[in-house]
Amino acid sequence: MTLRHATVRQLQIFVEAARTLSFTRVAERLNLTPAAVSFQIRQIEGLSGFPLFERVGRRVVLTDAGKALLDYAVVVLKALGDADQRMMALKGLGGGYVSIGLVSTAKYIVPHMLSRFQADHPAVSIHLVDGNRRQINEALTKGEVDLAIMGQPLENTDFDAQTFAPHPSVMIAPPGHRLLDAGPLPPTALGGERFIVREAGSGTRALVDRFFQKAGFTPNIVMTTSSNETIKQAVTAGMGIAVVSRHTIGLELGLGMLATLPVEGLPLMRSWYVAHRRSMPLLPVHAQFRDFLVQEGRNIIEAIDRSYGSGAIDNPPNGTNPRGWFSFRE
Repeated sequence: MTLRHATVRQLQIFVEAARTLSFTRVAERLNLTPAAVSFQIRQIEGLSGFPLFERVGRRVVLTDAGKALLDYAVVVLKALGDADQRMMALKGLGGGYVSIGLVSTAKYIVPHMLSRFQADHPAVSIHLVDGNRRQINEALTKGEVDLAIMGQPLENTDFDAQTFAPHPSVMIAPPGHRLLDAGPLPPTALGGERFIVREAGSGTRALVDRFFQKAGFTPNIVMTTSSNETIKQAVTAGMGIAVVSRHTIGLELGLGMLATLPVEGLPLMRSWYVAHRRSMPLLPVHAQFRDFLVQEGRNIIEAIDRSYGSGAIDNPPNGTNPRGWFSFRE
């Protein structure tokens, strides 16, 4: 017998076990006994011909075979879920389910969009997965999310991506910083400053690295973090300055907790994208949300800026950049 004879229940149990690495936790989640979980895992190991888990010290880890099977099991279960939703759509039933991956910077704008969308589609259930650019691209590639909201997707991927709003990044400093009133500053004028940056793999970090490389400037990086909130708090505390998405600081600018430095070449202009895999056809509810973002996303972001009492940075007319702005593809 082969994996073709595995049941959907066995695949569900294996995926839960692979993600939690705890048979006890799987039993609790799926209302089974630990013995039943162990039995089903042994069954699917027998069908695959390989051990899928191994014990390393006190930890249970996936074997190479287990890692390989996990990728396919996730796709199979997602395809079955999509098929079920498509059948419901054909029956004329409302609702649906959307799994959305979003880069961490998008957490500041996406909930507002979801609120507007669910006002018109109250029966739609939404699951959010956040991470940096590399992680969200990987989740979309593996089929772990239906749609992804990010900057420019990685090249050479099977993604169909559409822009829905401009995405500016600015350099922030604490109020009263000595350079706030210094006029347009070349990047080299920041040589005495301490910089706080995002982690490698994030879109913002890639953007910042390219900007400074283009300017021929090497920043003095004193702290790296995966959290936009940590960056804002560190800048407020006077630890250094940072380049962040304009969309993450509307509240702080409105309250006077942060200020933007007048650096030549800033803001750095990108775009927000909503992406999906070309190889996986969109279900009606997925297409509805994508179309909603394309049609309404920019207006919602501008409304957020107005609500914080700070003006939005307009997109350059006719796709061109005003003098002094840099435009990058992530």
